[in-house]
Amino acid sequence: MSESETTASARNAAAPGRPARADARRNRDRLLSAAREAFAATPDAVPLDAVARAAGVGIGTLYRHFPTREALVEAVYAAELDEVVASAPPLLEELEPAAALRAWMTRYAAFFKIKRGMTDTLRAGWASGSIATPATRERITATIAMMLRSGAEAGSLRQDVDPEAVTMMILGVFLSTTATDSPDKVDQLLDLIVDALRPPHEP
Repeated sequence: MSESETTASARNAAAPGRPARADARRNRDRLLSAAREAFAATPDAVPLDAVARAAGVGIGTLYRHFPTREALVEAVYAAELDEVVASAPPLLEELEPAAALRAWMTRYAAFFKIKRGMTDTLRAGWASGSIATPATRERITATIAMMLRSGAEAGSLRQDVDPEAVTMMILGVFLSTTATDSPDKVDQLLDLIVDALRPPHEP
């Protein structure tokens, strides 16, 4: 067999695997998306078969990707945290820093709402070690610090603010409004935080 024939044969042999891998990635993405929506919709435990149905796959497909509830929750949490952190630089490119910070707070609020539906599983997994403990607080605070620096350089945010204090204020808003579940109240309180971060007006 010639070298060209050998190469063609190898390509044909490999071809059937590529769609399978692509299908697997699409199924995994659909499962993560469906799980995010389900966890955001209710603070109660979400049945895994409901997640599979919403993703348009069978429960066997879910278990092939995520053998346990803990594995699914850990994957959703990690993906959400990565996206929250990664969303900050593009917002700073599109908006002035104070507006970018406010838009980022809305994205963080969405993450917190999804986390509420996973809280029991996360706590149990962190306690047992079956779910790795993420550096959530550190990554969120570092993101806020980066946005505050941009705002201070632009003159639209104060220079004397502790990023950890801002993290605590935002979490305070989320925790204090959990019972009422009022998006309007959350927006109002986040607006107040951003207003407090603006430089004082000159007399």
